[in-house]
Amino acid sequence: MHILFVADPLASFKIYKDTTFAMMREAQKRGHQVWACEPQDVVWRSGQQVTARMHHVQLTGHADDWYKVLSTDTKALCSVDAVVMRKDPPFDSEYFYATHLLEQAEREGAKVFNKPRALRDHPEKLAILEFAQFISPTLVTRDAQAIRAFHTEHRDIILKPLDGMGGMGIFRVKDDGLNLGAIIETLNRDGAQTVMVQKFIPAIDKGDKRVLVIGGQPVPYCLARIPQGGEVRGNLAAGGKGVAQALSARDLEIAQALGPVLMQRGLLLVGLDVIGDCLTEVNVTSPTCFQEIFDQTGCDVAALFVDALEQAVHASR
Repeated sequence: MHILFVADPLASFKIYKDTTFAMMREAQKRGHQVWACEPQDVVWRSGQQVTARMHHVQLTGHADDWYKVLSTDTKALCSVDAVVMRKDPPFDSEYFYATHLLEQAEREGAKVFNKPRALRDHPEKLAILEFAQFISPTLVTRDAQAIRAFHTEHRDIILKPLDGMGGMGIFRVKDDGLNLGAIIETLNRDGAQTVMVQKFIPAIDKGDKRVLVIGGQPVPYCLARIPQGGEVRGNLAAGGKGVAQALSARDLEIAQALGPVLMQRGLLLVGLDVIGDCLTEVNVTSPTCFQEIFDQTGCDVAALFVDALEQAVHASR
């Protein structure tokens, strides 16, 4: 197959941990041709198909010069066998526009994973609302008084912006309510911005678990991202320590409940965030942790992904 990865600049990859790199490596290992472009390389013009200036790349196996460009061509997205959308968050206006171009490419026959409409329909923090049976007490509001009332009820809460990533903008307010007003002002911007508020889950000290679901099926190991140095955030980007572990019975229950539903909607790869027994996020844009899980357990997550990708492409023919 010819597989196009729509991603961040290749030169920015940290290949010792990058999940997209792991996908590319596994695809090349199986004899597939690996192509790459950035979202800004994707173009539509009236009377023509959606095209991209894309690079045919070969992974070298070297740590420094890890790829070489064999050729560069402008091709229709529907001319390759699969388009894998791997642009990292944030899901901003440009990401939104990119999904519309990719959806137009779908109309022209392209096979895009994850499905562009599904990317738009599942904002990563709000997607949990559909699965309320698995979440902790949660409030989504612009109303500062509603946030104060939620704190009065639950005493120990987490506040976070809906458009944050990597743990950015997350605050904990304990029973004393210290700085609650300032935090509300910062996140809420005088009622202009919606905030998510959740009851604090003490099990965060055992990690914010990334549970991967591929082709509707849970990967048997997750990565528990454990906060360090007094942090409440386990995100690796915020300094969390990643520890791979087998799924708990509750992790498996959540993954098995959500997996088939999300797969049916065109989400081939999903990263569920679970703290304790509670689902906290549904990550669909560019889920990671493939290499960390492989390095610690030997579970080849990239191989599971390419298996599912191959099956999905063949099933759509």
